[in-house]
Amino acid sequence: MKKSLLTLLAVAAMSTTALAADVKPALVYGTGGKFDKSFNEAAYNGAEKFKAETGIAYRDFEPTGDTQGEQAIRNFASRGFNPVVAVSFAWTSAIEKVAAEFPDTKFIIVDSVVDKPNVRSVVYKEEEGSYLVGILAGMASKTGKVGFVGGMDIPLIRKFECGYEQGARAAKANVEVFQNMTGTTGAAWNDPVRGGELTKNQIDQGADVIYAAAGATGLGVLQTAADNKKLSIGVDSNQNHLHPGSVLTSMVKRVDLAVYNAYSDTKNDKFTAGVQALGVKEDGVGAAIDDNNKSLITPEMQAAVDKAKADIIAGTVKVHDYTSDNACPK
Repeated sequence: MKKSLLTLLAVAAMSTTALAADVKPALVYGTGGKFDKSFNEAAYNGAEKFKAETGIAYRDFEPTGDTQGEQAIRNFASRGFNPVVAVSFAWTSAIEKVAAEFPDTKFIIVDSVVDKPNVRSVVYKEEEGSYLVGILAGMASKTGKVGFVGGMDIPLIRKFECGYEQGARAAKANVEVFQNMTGTTGAAWNDPVRGGELTKNQIDQGADVIYAAAGATGLGVLQTAADNKKLSIGVDSNQNHLHPGSVLTSMVKRVDLAVYNAYSDTKNDKFTAGVQALGVKEDGVGAAIDDNNKSLITPEMQAAVDKAKADIIAGTVKVHDYTSDNACPK
């Protein structure tokens, strides 16, 4: 009996080891660099958390151009990495192709939907988080003019702007909203100089709060706002610490959760394909308030955000999604 028990324990230990060996995580970032202090860095933080908790290493790759993403995804899959996470809508067609070629590999794409039995698509209700920071912008603005600087001009980024505009108007009905996009290619995510120029132009028109949804380009937005003693709003990662007292808040988008959950679910044999949509209710998006910006947030502003969150969760406030009809209500 004792021998049988020892044998069973040995087999169980071998099974656990085998299962852990099957998890060989990989991560392909969007263009803009791993340490963009925004979208890509959030993904990196999720992978690092998994590594710290499990001791399981991962491999990652930073594409510098749109063609390198597919090469990296296919390379990881062919070398037995599983799961493979691709963070960017830019890798949609790549995931569609490579997932079909490697049906036994699990893939995760962030910010796009790929309908394959071995693909999990994680999308966010950016309009909801942007609505919350828009409320804060509208309430904080002294001029009644606020701004938005986007990265690449695509429906996803217009979704951020539209939610922001709705929130600002909810706080201040006659608010004026300026908006600019940085460009039409992947280079728009990594051009802080241009981000700064667009911000200065909006400031010159009277904007005193500017929201950046532009990857590393947004660093130029935040810097220029600080230099001109105006307020800014960060995105994706919590960027409040970059310019304490100048960054009003950050629209946090939990890309780290998408990566961490993908790795953990695969490790624990709980991976599911299909679409996961994360909004305010799921704690997938929100407005960051911490020691770096709490002096900028009045009790009235905090109460307004708390009420908006509750109303969104209850369904009494429905923030329009720009991508549903490529239009933003005025």
